Amino acid sequence: MAKRILVVGGAGYVGGAITDRLIEAGHQVRVYDALLYEESYFKPVDFVFGDVRDRDKLLPLLRWADAVVWLAALVGDGACALDPELTRAINVDSVAWLREHFPGRILFMSTCSVYGAMDGILTEESATNPLSLYAETKLEAERILADSDAISFRLGTLFGLGDTYSRIRMDLVVNTLTVKACLYKKISVFGGNQFRPLLHVRDVAEAVVANVDTRHRGIFNLQAKNMKIVDIAELLAAQVPDLQIVRTEMKFQDARNYSVSSRKAEEAFGFAPKRSVEEGIAEMRRLVVEGRICDISSARFSNNEFLRPLLVTPHNPLGYEIKTAARIRR
Repeated sequence: MAKRILVVGGAGYVGGAITDRLIEAGHQVRVYDALLYEESYFKPVDFVFGDVRDRDKLLPLLRWADAVVWLAALVGDGACALDPELTRAINVDSVAWLREHFPGRILFMSTCSVYGAMDGILTEESATNPLSLYAETKLEAERILADSDAISFRLGTLFGLGDTYSRIRMDLVVNTLTVKACLYKKISVFGGNQFRPLLHVRDVAEAVVANVDTRHRGIFNLQAKNMKIVDIAELLAAQVPDLQIVRTEMKFQDARNYSVSSRKAEEAFGFAPKRSVEEGIAEMRRLVVEGRICDISSARFSNNEFLRPLLVTPHNPLGYEIKTAARIRR
């Protein structure tokens, strides 16, 4: 049955794929987004420009919606550390407000980063060990939604292309290693034995569409394959001729190391990722080789690098608010 679905944060890397699949499935979709990383939004879908802290603007949209896909967040360890107060306002406080003002179906995007560094194959019942503010805030948001009509997806490390319109993220391990391999024919792997649960961004959309109108509640891990970072590098070597892989044992700042199971999602709603890591590498490689991105090193492709000059200045500690206001004045 077709639903009215509000996708909050729908103009982003994950939101683009989700919006497309919801429309393909016959739902009526409305996107609410502050276009923080975007200069424009051309996708042919009902769109409302706005900040998740603008409650007056968001509330009428919640009244319209049968279900809400909540993607709004500052994402990534480095990006969240730039302004902890702002991070908590967006990643935690806005979710608490949503829980209070929307009694319907919520589909929330969390992260497998809540597991931190742990041995073994981790399930939704495993202990959590968040190593960053980003992971901490996602875990808090999960708990806020625990007694609601919400399903929370702990996403693995994403890769690949989401859709035609949205910004590509180059700060994700498969994407960034692929781009560097194509540009420089050389990549550095720090340690390399760290595991990551990898997932194509478009496979996230499949899980969302499958659960718009189900009775599944609570937390579900989503991943396609657990891989060591050094094994990702070896896959790249098969696609990029003459690639040099440099391994170093120097301690890297990202201490995360975890493998997860998606069996709960498989058994509950048939979660079956369709896209391989090799396919994701091929997608990114094609963009670089064909020259489809003019400046592959642009800060806009990295959450941390893009936000740094906006949030970390002596005269503008909340540059995000000022930037948003400037866009509204335009």
